[in-house]
Amino acid sequence: MRVSAKSDYALRALIEMAGRADSSPVSAEELGRLQDIPHGFLQAILADLRRAGVVVSQRGQSGGWRLAGKPEAISVADVIRAVDGPLVSVYGLRPEAVTYNERADVLQHVWIAARRSLRDVFEQVTIADLAARELPDAVTSRTADEDAWQPH
Repeated sequence: MRVSAKSDYALRALIEMAGRADSSPVSAEELGRLQDIPHGFLQAILADLRRAGVVVSQRGQSGGWRLAGKPEAISVADVIRAVDGPLVSVYGLRPEAVTYNERADVLQHVWIAARRSLRDVFEQVTIADLAARELPDAVTSRTADEDAWQPH
């Protein structure tokens, strides 16, 4: 899997929103400055997140962006799906929609298994976890093995 800049920037912006003690709105300009995200790109990402119901915008002098719900209820998977679509796709199709001949149909099982593995992590980790810098044990245990850190 390749994590897009959109997903990375979206998560970083949401961490900033969730980290605000008073849950007050934060401007796109401030989010961009705090996380070094290009303004135009961030505006498009925030629009995607708004359409998905992850954030809301507030107009006016004290306006800006804030989470639409509790950070505990927003998973990394929710954010990735909001800005990039399905967690795993093959030629733009969901893995269960891909068809192969009988010699290659085993590949579909690989794509389904990969999606399941991504869900095991991305659906467990919430924006609250990221803002608190505390991941679930099931996720941190996956990084305890030295091999997890090695490029292959």
